Amino acid sequence: MDLSVMFFGADSTAGGQVRHERTYEDILTVARTADRLGFHALWTPERHFQQVGQVFSSPPVLSAALAVATERIGIRAGSVVLPLHHPLKVAEDWAVVDNLSHGRAGLSVATGWHSADFALAPGNYADRRARTLDTVPVLRSLWAGDSAPFPDGTGKPVSVLPQPRPVQESLPLWITTSGNPETWEAAGRLRCGVLGATVGQSRDDLADRIARYRAACAAAPDQRGTDAHGRVTLMAHTYVGADDAEVRRLAAAPLKTYLASYLRQTAANRTADAGTAALTEEKTALLAEFAFERYLSWGSLLGSPGHCAKMLADLAELGVDEVACFVDFGLGLDDVLTSLNRLAELKESL
Repeated sequence: MDLSVMFFGADSTAGGQVRHERTYEDILTVARTADRLGFHALWTPERHFQQVGQVFSSPPVLSAALAVATERIGIRAGSVVLPLHHPLKVAEDWAVVDNLSHGRAGLSVATGWHSADFALAPGNYADRRARTLDTVPVLRSLWAGDSAPFPDGTGKPVSVLPQPRPVQESLPLWITTSGNPETWEAAGRLRCGVLGATVGQSRDDLADRIARYRAACAAAPDQRGTDAHGRVTLMAHTYVGADDAEVRRLAAAPLKTYLASYLRQTAANRTADAGTAALTEEKTALLAEFAFERYLSWGSLLGSPGHCAKMLADLAELGVDEVACFVDFGLGLDDVLTSLNRLAELKESL
């Protein structure tokens, strides 16, 4: 099983102005450390207009910096919100990253979910899922060097080929899912990898999703640079402590703060269900507490090295190919780096 590092964006604030220069420096420090320690890849999200993840507004720009700051680790978007962008622009931006990294780029594509994000492309919100799935073959074709017709400034079609040309012949692609079984199956039919999470899913849920994905992938026709097995990558909150007591002491407050902030962001979505939209601060705090306790028991890499080794073994038994270790949920830089070093030692013993 491969272990990667995922940034998910915990630079939230309760108010006031944030100086983000330090956050970017911390990201580069973590990236260089993960590269040196032999982690498989770096994942960065796409966020817009929220208190959660303010520094992640442009995955390809940040990934270009990560590409030149590292030597061997994969540079991946987790995720590009595809309906917000023209496929030609996605292909060109990530070809730049692929060149700067000498062929280490990859991306997971997502439908997007928060209505406010679509201030960038308001007409694409209603059919965002269909747009995402329909654009995957287009991206593959553009990346491979096939020209395609698109309307130009006069409204007439013109055949264009994005530049620069990438290093990799085929684009490593994943589809991001929050747990919908149909998305897992769609990823399999497209023979994309799937980027999911342990959050909000039981072990039985994940076993079912992975089985559906593998079956769809095996039954799908061959598609550029793909295979019949696919790739399952799961995100898990991560802090490997000296012991379980230290983890609870250090991780409880920042993780519960992060979870509460994420719940508030969800409630602000204009398509949120009535129950979510009506969450009070008290209920939000209770839900964050419940989620934290659940993560300690199953689904996270929050614990001692022994606890985390058991969790990784369980995920491997489920058929997970890669765990993306979500490290930036509010811990200080020194604690994150200490955890990464412990995780690297654990990785070598697996």
